[in-house]
Amino acid sequence: MTTDSMINTLSEHRCFGGTQTFHEHASAEIGLPMRFSVFLPPQATDGPVPAVIYLAGLTCNEETFMIKAGAQRLAAELGIALVAPDTSPRGANVPGEAASWDFGVGAGFYLDATETPWTTHWRMESYLIGELLPLLSTAFPIDPQRIGLFGHSMGGHGALTLALRHPGLFKSLSAFAPICAPTRCPWGEKAFTGYLGADRTRWIEHDATVLMENQPVAPYPAGILLDQGLGDKFLVEQLHPHLFEAACHAIGQPLTLRRHEGYDHGYYFIQSFMADHLVHHAQLLKA
Repeated sequence: MTTDSMINTLSEHRCFGGTQTFHEHASAEIGLPMRFSVFLPPQATDGPVPAVIYLAGLTCNEETFMIKAGAQRLAAELGIALVAPDTSPRGANVPGEAASWDFGVGAGFYLDATETPWTTHWRMESYLIGELLPLLSTAFPIDPQRIGLFGHSMGGHGALTLALRHPGLFKSLSAFAPICAPTRCPWGEKAFTGYLGADRTRWIEHDATVLMENQPVAPYPAGILLDQGLGDKFLVEQLHPHLFEAACHAIGQPLTLRRHEGYDHGYYFIQSFMADHLVHHAQLLKA
């Protein structure tokens, strides 16, 4: 496989007839090396394929999804690529950086920080939208017009907010146990205070529920898929899917929010419903 000369391929593995690779590159937006992983299905040998980008949650990196989610087999059958960027800048040597992963500042939260000391490197929104997306379509056989977005927890927050903040860029959208209203939960309050400062009017620009409430029309008329475990210890205090559900209902946005008895917040939950998400994206990206 040929990739851009600026990308360092760390490892390459045959997987379900396709190729699983892990990469590092010097990010201009972040100002540090960033890593990401790509699964290309067998169909990619014949030309560009649609892709789904997965944004992982706190404590995760570019390997977590590819190792734990069990997504490659069905992705190979469906002919869609999978992409998983790292969640955050690393190695900036900023006091309080994500070494502790304390559910607050340090983890990326998929936004551009405006407050010191985070503003220099914590530019995950600009990195993903302005740097990684163009890189994928130039270095890999991925169709830039057929990109979907999904994620888990903090990454679910990222998927929902980035899709709503960049209308039309992502053709399909779903999430597992997303942080749906970060301005109204401890995780979001801590991260937003650190990254965006005390002015809460800036916070709402990165709150999926508020963003949905302010949409002029339903941004995803073919529907958004969310899965939430009812055994998730973070559900009541941190996630608030009912608020996002109400926002979708208010503007007529079709939403399938499935609540699953007994399932927790981890990757056994994600594995259990991964197939439904991949089919959801494939149907919209290949339509």
